[in-house]
Amino acid sequence: MPSGIMTLAADAPKLSSANTGFMLICSALVMVMTPGLAFFYGGMVRVKSTLNMLMMSFISLGIVTVLWVLYGFSIAFGPSGSGNGFFGWSKDYIGLSGIGLTQLWPGYTIPVYVFAVFQLMFAIITPALISGALADRVKFTAWALFIVLWATVVYFPVAHWVWASNGWLFQKGVIDFAGGTAVHINAGAAALGVILVTGRRVGFKKDPMRPHSLPLVMLGAALLWFGWFGFNAGSWLGNDDGVGAVMFINTQVAAAAAMLAWLAYEKFRHGSFTTLGAASGAVAGLVAITPSGGAVSPLGAIAVGAIAGVLCAMAVGLKYRFGFDDSLDVVGVHLVGGVIGSLLIGFFATGGVQSDVAGVFYGGGFHQLGIQAIGVFSVLGYSLAVSAALAFLIDRTMGMRVTEDIEVAGIDQDEHAETAYDYSGAGGGSRTAAAGPGPAAKAGPANKKVDA
Repeated sequence: MPSGIMTLAADAPKLSSANTGFMLICSALVMVMTPGLAFFYGGMVRVKSTLNMLMMSFISLGIVTVLWVLYGFSIAFGPSGSGNGFFGWSKDYIGLSGIGLTQLWPGYTIPVYVFAVFQLMFAIITPALISGALADRVKFTAWALFIVLWATVVYFPVAHWVWASNGWLFQKGVIDFAGGTAVHINAGAAALGVILVTGRRVGFKKDPMRPHSLPLVMLGAALLWFGWFGFNAGSWLGNDDGVGAVMFINTQVAAAAAMLAWLAYEKFRHGSFTTLGAASGAVAGLVAITPSGGAVSPLGAIAVGAIAGVLCAMAVGLKYRFGFDDSLDVVGVHLVGGVIGSLLIGFFATGGVQSDVAGVFYGGGFHQLGIQAIGVFSVLGYSLAVSAALAFLIDRTMGMRVTEDIEVAGIDQDEHAETAYDYSGAGGGSRTAAAGPGPAAKAGPANKKVDA
């Protein structure tokens, strides 16, 4: 994502109504991705956890928005303190109180307010991504506190590293067009850190834990795919030089290639083409093209998508081999997909779209690959360690998990006093009484121990 670059007064850009309108539309598209993610995750859990899963995404819209206005934008995009490149600060950005209505983001033709609201939508969805790894077992109050702490000490600083013009990874030349490191690796590594602290669900590896609504999953995936065009194409912060158009087509191409590759792998390994595989494959491709789409050609986007589709499909099974309960495959799709997309820039960058950087396959050597690796593993290591520490702190003070009885019976009723579906009037009469709420809503044995 381009960041602020100061220009000479004589060459300073003027406000563009077209670019401003375009960026406001892109901001709205990115906002829609968070409810889309809620549907995507909500359909993948069991009936008894549906509302909790929806709320774990939705609450991020409230918490992160307030934090962003109070101090988040200042930490992420204010000037680095003493030139350290690790976090920013600007009194003008505190409460967004010192920003003029027509003040432009340095080097661009859009107001600072528009840049701030576009970046806000990225800040909102990133912690929401983490929630999918924690389905069925986390207290809602503990999750809300985690969002506050994590956004403050992980997301806001990492966004500064990657996208602020004086961020240390930006200065090193790390390419991350729209969030492979700052969003997806960041969220995926955080998810891994938190689940290592919170432990596994009751019945992990024993109970099926199948998605209760695959149509809801497909709806969520479709909304994510739709919103991702704003997420990616908008990250050039304008639409007047063709780069956003390249990013738009590469977004579509990579998602399509990844979906096909995931389904092909699934058919080869398991004998079926599943709807869950199609949805997950498309998301994996979208994740992988997010950092790389401005640096590769459409043919490169096919390669990025296909590679991500296969490798992410393979990665989601690692939780059973290594015993970490990543409920909805956040690690397998977002962490692995973000790593793949970020590193493949070092191979497929053409040197003619986003920047003059060329990858290995275009005569650029391995230099950029090494720079990308620095960005990948710096964000991964920091987010993993700090997220685990935050989860440990919360667990030791207020507790991260609901009780075993609540988890088995269903977290929705206890945490939200509601259920996603009301079966009491369905079908009517004795037929309803005989059928009951269906197998997806039946609780497992209450005497199982939580597997730490």
